[in-house]
Amino acid sequence: MADSEDLLTFLDEPESLAPARDRRARCWKVAVIDDDDAVHEGTRFALADYELAGMGLEILSAHSAAEGRELMRQHPDIAAVLLDVVMESETAGLELVDFIRRDLGNEMIRIILRTGQPGQAPEKRVILDYDINDYKAKTELTADKLFTSLTAALRSYQQIQRMEETRRGLEIIVDAASTLFDFKSMQRLAEGVLTQIGSLLNVDCAGILVLRDSGATEGGVSVLAGSGCYEQYVRQGVTSLDPEVRGLVEHAFTCGRTEYLPRHFLIYIRTASGREVVVLLDTSQELSATNRALVEVFCSRLSIAFDNVLLYQQLQDANALLDDRVKQRTRELTSANQRLEAQWARLRRANAFQSELLGTVAHDLKNPLSVILGRTEILSDVAGREPLQKAAVETQVEHIRKSARYLTTLVDRLITDAMTDALDISIRLETHDLADIIRRVAEANRPLAERKGQIIDIDVEAALPARIDPDRLEEAVDNLVSNAVKYSPMGERILVSAHLEGDEAVIRVRDNGPGLSSEDVGRLFGRFQRLSAKPTAGEGSTGLGLWIAKRIVDLHDGRIEALSDGPARGSTFQLSLPIRRGDAT
Repeated sequence: MADSEDLLTFLDEPESLAPARDRRARCWKVAVIDDDDAVHEGTRFALADYELAGMGLEILSAHSAAEGRELMRQHPDIAAVLLDVVMESETAGLELVDFIRRDLGNEMIRIILRTGQPGQAPEKRVILDYDINDYKAKTELTADKLFTSLTAALRSYQQIQRMEETRRGLEIIVDAASTLFDFKSMQRLAEGVLTQIGSLLNVDCAGILVLRDSGATEGGVSVLAGSGCYEQYVRQGVTSLDPEVRGLVEHAFTCGRTEYLPRHFLIYIRTASGREVVVLLDTSQELSATNRALVEVFCSRLSIAFDNVLLYQQLQDANALLDDRVKQRTRELTSANQRLEAQWARLRRANAFQSELLGTVAHDLKNPLSVILGRTEILSDVAGREPLQKAAVETQVEHIRKSARYLTTLVDRLITDAMTDALDISIRLETHDLADIIRRVAEANRPLAERKGQIIDIDVEAALPARIDPDRLEEAVDNLVSNAVKYSPMGERILVSAHLEGDEAVIRVRDNGPGLSSEDVGRLFGRFQRLSAKPTAGEGSTGLGLWIAKRIVDLHDGRIEALSDGPARGSTFQLSLPIRRGDAT
């Protein structure tokens, strides 16, 4: 039996000895669950001045297992519980142990069973069957033994708590490693670091992350992320930092180490690439040794994360540069291929044109040359006769002259077509009077028409100023008028008109010739095309005039078309050119 002086005696607690419930900000929470009020009072008296690791006690009371369940739900951070076995039932305390361990899943709390009837809950069976940490009979639980048992329980709780904090912190670090290493931008990484440090310390803290880099702005220092009251500085920059905060950041860069200050926590990180990072956190409480160790482990890996982001950005820049160079080179190769294809197409056209030109020369030039040679022989015969027949000589000379002129015309047109096919044709726009061009073309073709007894009528406005190439356009109109003369019968009338219709100048050449068949209309403006109609005075044709006219009109963004009511009913060639009124002078 214990010495009577060591027995715990429950006395009425004097008013003056009652400790203040909240005299310490940080306390160990201890629950007393017993249906005997004297036990509660005696426990509070015996532990009135208890202190461990600078922390006192906050004793919470419950007088039944039911009240104990509610108390445990409301205070999951209770460190130890002094639990009676027999309360509203003989096993109420043991059932509460199962509730704490199984239902609440609380394995950290230290449970000390106290019983006044050990026979009802044998110690060996209870220790084996229930997850408790100590077992005491109330008769043996003196003040000293209560102090010893509670101290052992609290130290055990503290060690388990540190182990749990370490486990939780390591889980956060492992999870953060996979998260932070996935960030591809410095901004996102910085924000993630602040978030993960807050999770690691299990507090909502305000903080700022600053990077010093020779390539950054503001003297090489830039604010990458901020939380709480520091969030504004991300947009405003380092120069707007509070003088105290800026001094702390500069101090961390100067000292180059992590420091734990009374109100601030400074983390210094130097990356392998030579860049420096400072994280400043406002701390409302002192960090435990466990939290400090966890933060240092966490920060030891951050330098790799920052370097990875920098390397990723450099890789992205290199890829972008390489991509631009590949695109530029591809454009150059594409352009070179296009030039080669264009040159190859020109060469094919030149070869085709050469063949066509040789055929045209052999066909169209052969006839006038034959006429010239035949007439020359006749002229020789006539010149050798006596007396000399002047009229016969002049007739042959005139035939030779006409054939030579026709031959010259053919050669000129072949040369023009050769230039066109070689894509040398171009236009130079200038303000000119279309009406003047129409009149000049009509007058130039009038002698040819008069030889066939034809009359060219002109219906042109007084002036039609427009931006055109006068030489090229005169060539196109001349092709239309000369064709009308060539294919119109003897004595017919040809009408050449030019009028402004809306925003277009419309030029029409109307003849009373053989007209156009449906087949003619389909291939009218092709190159080297021979139509069903034949020149009415034996004139020659290269099949290039209308093709050249259409190309010139196309270069002026105009249209050319042929209208005919059918064979033997004449035809009208219409040329439409856009006129911008601002072009007129």
